[in-house]
Amino acid sequence: MMADDTGAGRTDGQNGGKGAADAMRDTAGRAREAFSDHVIDPARRAGEALRASGQKVADGSATIGLKIIEQAEQNSHQAFEAMREAAKAKDLGDVMRIQGDYLRDQGQRAMNQAREIGELIMQFGRDAVTPLRPGGDSKPD
Repeated sequence: MMADDTGAGRTDGQNGGKGAADAMRDTAGRAREAFSDHVIDPARRAGEALRASGQKVADGSATIGLKIIEQAEQNSHQAFEAMREAAKAKDLGDVMRIQGDYLRDQGQRAMNQAREIGELIMQFGRDAVTPLRPGGDSKPD
């Protein structure tokens, strides 16, 4: 007798093979989901947080640059005002008083401006790291 080539006797073997293949696919699917949950998603969230942080740093830098220009303009106006007053002075005593007043005011103004810039830098620093902290806002403003 010859062996039957119709496959009539292989039904149980095929089902066993199909079951093993399904089990392997299920395992691979679970591994893919676990990899996505534990590696890809956290990496994506970290990338979004870094992007948001970088945007906040760029925005802060622009604001600080504009504030420095504004302060320089204010200082120039004050210097020219002092020069105008000195040009109108009646004697050397008036010139010395005007210069002293200007230097005292400029020193106070410089300290206030440095404090203002320092506060801006600290605020922008806090804003920039907020998206990087757990539970931080990862969406740019």
